[in-house]
Amino acid sequence: MPTYPILEYLWIIPLLPLLGSAINGLFGEKWPNKTVNWVALSSTGLSFACALEAVREFFASGQALFHKEFFTWIAAGNFRAGFDLQMDQLTVVMVLVVTGVGWLIHIYSTGYMAHEGGYYRFFSYLNLFMFFMLILVLAANYVLLFVGWEGVGLSSYLLIGFYFLRKSAADAGKKAFIVNRIGDFGFMLGMFLLFRTFHTLDFQTLFDAQHAAAWPAEAYGQFGTFTIACLLLFMGACGKSAQLPLYVWLPDAMEGPTPVSALIHAATMVTAGVYVVARSHVLFTHAPTAMLVVAIVGCATAFFAATIGLVQTDIKKVLAYSTVSQLGYMFLACGVGAFSAGIFHLMTHAFFKALLFLAAGSVIHAMGGEQDMNRMGGLGKKIPWTYVTMLLATFAITGIPFWAGFFSKDAILFAAFQSQTGGTALYVFGLLAALLTSFYMFRLIFLTFGGTRRFDEHKVHVHESPWSMLGPLVVLAVLSTVGGWLALPALFQGPDYFANFLGPVFGGRETAEAAGDIAAHHLELILAGVAVSAALIGLGVAYWLYLKKPGKADELAKSMKPAYTTLLNKYYVDELYAAVVVKPLLWISTVVFWKAVDVTVIDGAVNGVAEGLTNVGDGVRHTQSGNTRSYAVWVVVGAIVIIAVIFFWPSAGKPVIGMVR
Repeated sequence: MPTYPILEYLWIIPLLPLLGSAINGLFGEKWPNKTVNWVALSSTGLSFACALEAVREFFASGQALFHKEFFTWIAAGNFRAGFDLQMDQLTVVMVLVVTGVGWLIHIYSTGYMAHEGGYYRFFSYLNLFMFFMLILVLAANYVLLFVGWEGVGLSSYLLIGFYFLRKSAADAGKKAFIVNRIGDFGFMLGMFLLFRTFHTLDFQTLFDAQHAAAWPAEAYGQFGTFTIACLLLFMGACGKSAQLPLYVWLPDAMEGPTPVSALIHAATMVTAGVYVVARSHVLFTHAPTAMLVVAIVGCATAFFAATIGLVQTDIKKVLAYSTVSQLGYMFLACGVGAFSAGIFHLMTHAFFKALLFLAAGSVIHAMGGEQDMNRMGGLGKKIPWTYVTMLLATFAITGIPFWAGFFSKDAILFAAFQSQTGGTALYVFGLLAALLTSFYMFRLIFLTFGGTRRFDEHKVHVHESPWSMLGPLVVLAVLSTVGGWLALPALFQGPDYFANFLGPVFGGRETAEAAGDIAAHHLELILAGVAVSAALIGLGVAYWLYLKKPGKADELAKSMKPAYTTLLNKYYVDELYAAVVVKPLLWISTVVFWKAVDVTVIDGAVNGVAEGLTNVGDGVRHTQSGNTRSYAVWVVVGAIVIIAVIFFWPSAGKPVIGMVR
């Protein structure tokens, strides 16, 4: 009988990064950078190798789902939450993305962070991030998943606020932590409701095909158990994956080191919400109202964030809003039932967004820390490797054939168009978001690498990054190019290998083309042509404004100053939140709860009693003078008081006299 050592001990995949985090965190302060690198890279590299072996064993075993109960973690009454891990096709995609892309980001970080303080601490946090994300995607129940869910929130707080002596970084870390707690509150309520209804939070039991088949689907507009539970879970997903209205933390996350941005935006935290919705697809397909909400929020976020990205000048901020927009596409796919398309875009996005952020870090490294694109220009010849790899990533994200994003974005737009509820509107706004994405991404390319130099060459010594940084860029550039080719046969009316691969998880709930519908295939080709046309229009407009007619963009900005200022200030959402939520809460906390309740009532009562007793004690202590004549006087006074009580207090006289007798 064959044995599957890694699959049977699946916990070793997350354990390795945890060990790396603990070792560097405890001992790394006294170690040279090379030793810290060895611990961090070997732990994550071995985790990736174990993940590859576990995937091989999973397919060799011939199982559709591997589930292993290691030990009971929480037991109370009829409730059990175990340290149970599982692997299916969805887990395979997620665990390879997290370990593979995460390992490349670790390698890149050794070059990028080489001269930073707190080097050991950075890698300890980075390893910890991977540990929690792996727990999240390997968990076999919602309770253990929630441990990873909260863990990536903690890790993001530590990494975003890595430069904690800088107020903006410390504030950004707190903002990410607090906004995510709002979403997590909804996630917890969703778990409680699911347990109250089904008496389990174990995926295998909860999503059992026969069990799920007996559930009645709720109608549109009906807010039953499924709809409420799914909306609560989606509330948590909106926090983690930065969707409206809880997206505000993600752009500020740029305060952390650039490799952190790549890890958060590409391989780990922000994809957690999409993963949870996809993992919970059995619940969502019984709650069409919740799915419609997911689709609308995703589509609105994709378009909304893309408009903000049009005018940002910080290279990392452009990519941050791009991430928010691309996550919206993933939720749009899940909301219209195209779960495999959403996960496909999650995978391709991990490749090209990690590459975009790491390439942006290479630009910043070359420019001595400069992030404003208006102070760059003409870098294409100075840093050619960075330029070419970032250009390939831009081809991927904008949907240029035949790069990775072309296939995954096309699948989402096609599914949105075919959606029976709001299909046309969802498709139109998704297409507009694609057009805007093409414009702001090629704007970034032209402002950064094209045109004339807008920096002082005597002050800025532009240089290409070391190969510890360029190596991961090249690997990710290859993945960004070929990562979508699994769907290439489907373009020529062949099988969609990725959708078929995830079929055992999602039950084959895909578009009509999956059933061999020729008309649907022709429609998809037409829509793909429209999407490519939109991408080319965005490219052409960006080329005309920033290369062909430099200065024209500034003229347009001045002529449309109100709109430009609104976009530049991100629709004033942060200011609105500050006025409506933050300041009132601070006022209530300061004036009501602190000064009125805490200081006046609680402290007043406690301090008042203490002060009164102090005064009494202060008065009584004067009786202990040490003077004999004073003591004799007090004895006489005491005797007089006792006699008076005995003879003149009615209720006290008899018992006392009786006692004397």
